[in-house]
Amino acid sequence: MLLSLLTFVHVVISLVGIAAGLAVLRGLMVGRQLDRWTTIFLGTTVFTSVSGYFFPADRILPSHIVGGISLLVLALAIYARSARRLQGAWRKVYVIGAVLALYLNVFVAVVQAFLKIPALHALAPTQTEPPFKVTQLAVLVLFVALGTIATIRCREKTRGIT
Repeated sequence: MLLSLLTFVHVVISLVGIAAGLAVLRGLMVGRQLDRWTTIFLGTTVFTSVSGYFFPADRILPSHIVGGISLLVLALAIYARSARRLQGAWRKVYVIGAVLALYLNVFVAVVQAFLKIPALHALAPTQTEPPFKVTQLAVLVLFVALGTIATIRCREKTRGIT
């Protein structure tokens, strides 16, 4: 029962984090800072990464490694935003960190979708099949493109170009 509750909360918080992260990413791409969405995104994404460690495991799993990377990236992004106030190069650190943290959340969501959704699982039962690889590659390419746009926009804003 407790594991079911943890799973439910973890999934809901993950989905809220992804939705808020997409709003933040859109804001970054158009040169707008969305403080409320950003707070929700950063908080839920930290909570998602931390809560992943409460699931029972007898060894270190890839999800633990992704969660650790996400927490390190989030720490840098939060530091850049809060302590360094997005000044100078810290604006770029924040943008890249936020986009990377969102990408990692979406990466894990794709993994979980292929594990839990029967139609997707049938296409890639071991997650080594082309449908899984192509999907993950498409997500990566999309985030690299969107992250590049967001980083360019952040540089333009830093230089005073809007």
